[in-house]
Amino acid sequence: EGEKMSKSLGNFVTINELLETDVFGGRKWPGEVLRLAMLKTHYRQPIDWTVKALEEAEKTLQDWAEAAQGAVASKPSAELLDALADDLNTARVLAELHALRKAGDLPALLAGLNLLGIALPEVAAPAVVAPEVERLIVARLDARRAKNFAESDRLRDELAAMGIALKDGKDPATGEPTTSWEVKR
Repeated sequence: EGEKMSKSLGNFVTINELLETDVFGGRKWPGEVLRLAMLKTHYRQPIDWTVKALEEAEKTLQDWAEAAQGAVASKPSAELLDALADDLNTARVLAELHALRKAGDLPALLAGLNLLGIALPEVAAPAVVAPEVERLIVARLDARRAKNFAESDRLRDELAAMGIALKDGKDPATGEPTTSWEVKR
């Protein structure tokens, strides 16, 4: 929390204590959260352990896990490998991981996390049944094509009530409207 860690100050915590006890932040911390929090600091700099930093690392891991559901790792991006080769520039590595997530390159994101030894947390299976969601999305697309916007809006609202976020777009090859979806967080 911004102070030098020492036994005499009574603010000394070991990694084992972070993993096994609630002495820091009132709870145990998963190893992956600790690893990601450590990677935010260059190896030549002192690590400032804060509850906020651990909570942010945990939130990032959860976001990546939810985004990467069902994805299969490919190979790490060249930018990520370049950052590691640049004196283990972990700040740049993490920026690349965030960029991969934002761009939707989930196989490369998973490959980068695997390279760093970071396993994503389990994501609770949504209560939504995918075939039902797909059926409603197809019906919504049909309603949009028929210019029945009232029905399209009704189906969109029904999906939103189920906790589904829709993302409308166009197929780059055909120009046809497409809709992807994800469970809202």
